[in-house]
Amino acid sequence: MSTLYITHDAFLDHDTGDWHPERADRLRAIEKALAHERFQNLHHVEAPRATREQIVRAHPERYFDFIEKSQPRQDLVSLDGGDTIMSPGSWEAALRAAGAGIQAVDEVMQGLASNALCGVRPPGHHAEIEKANGFCLFNNAAIAAFHAKAAYGAERVAVVDFDVHHGNGTQSIFWSHPSLLYASTHQMPLFPGTGSLTERGESGNIVNAPLRAGDGSGEFREAYESVILPALHRHAPDLIIVSAGFDGHRSDPLANINLVEDDYAWVTRKLIEVARERCGGRLVSMLEGGYDLTALSRSVAVHVQALLEAF
Repeated sequence: MSTLYITHDAFLDHDTGDWHPERADRLRAIEKALAHERFQNLHHVEAPRATREQIVRAHPERYFDFIEKSQPRQDLVSLDGGDTIMSPGSWEAALRAAGAGIQAVDEVMQGLASNALCGVRPPGHHAEIEKANGFCLFNNAAIAAFHAKAAYGAERVAVVDFDVHHGNGTQSIFWSHPSLLYASTHQMPLFPGTGSLTERGESGNIVNAPLRAGDGSGEFREAYESVILPALHRHAPDLIIVSAGFDGHRSDPLANINLVEDDYAWVTRKLIEVARERCGGRLVSMLEGGYDLTALSRSVAVHVQALLEAF
């Protein structure tokens, strides 16, 4: 059994512009950190392309067609009049970002790997049912969850999101699906403006534990101990998918939560404990945010170290 790191060079060709916080240097920083000898047992896998059939389990076909047709032949275009960007390389990257999650689910559900981190871009958790948003084109975590149900008969899947921004896209996609749990800690108020305690889904399958600007390790860990982890145990998932955003770090420029690397190691170990107890250790992690390169690379490193130590 092994821990996989699933990524692809195509993710570097998703050009968002030199000014953009979600840029290719993020993956370069992660890859440099994971080149350290302590990660010699990490198994590197190339992300495949997701198929149309796999993606339209989470998004309508007309949205799939819209994203495909929006790819420019040159230069950059914005899909939301702001910072959700497509370049000539973005379509290929988006297909492989979704495909990475699918490959991870395949490996973990078949017992070929213990767990996996998908080092992808564009990220996914802000992509709504039919709307590109917050740097995201397709909702990679949701696509992976629906794949687990369709391909492996998973009765219940949970997505746990510790990105500092609420995953409005995943929440909207899961809203009316009682077998899919979405559980999130995030700063509030902050983009995208969703994620209140009252947003619970049609069957209580949405669990939000918002944090306030200035909160740190204590508040974050308490939210997990008292809200997120109990909800995860109650759901008893067959697979846990992590929307792993590292922008809650105290050095990140886009938010005001004061987490440090040890918090990400801690929460990873806690999620692994639930995975061991509830679903045979099956856990897939999808990279979301994290925009200070040093903080991102160090936080991903401790996240991966915890995954490697899971078994």
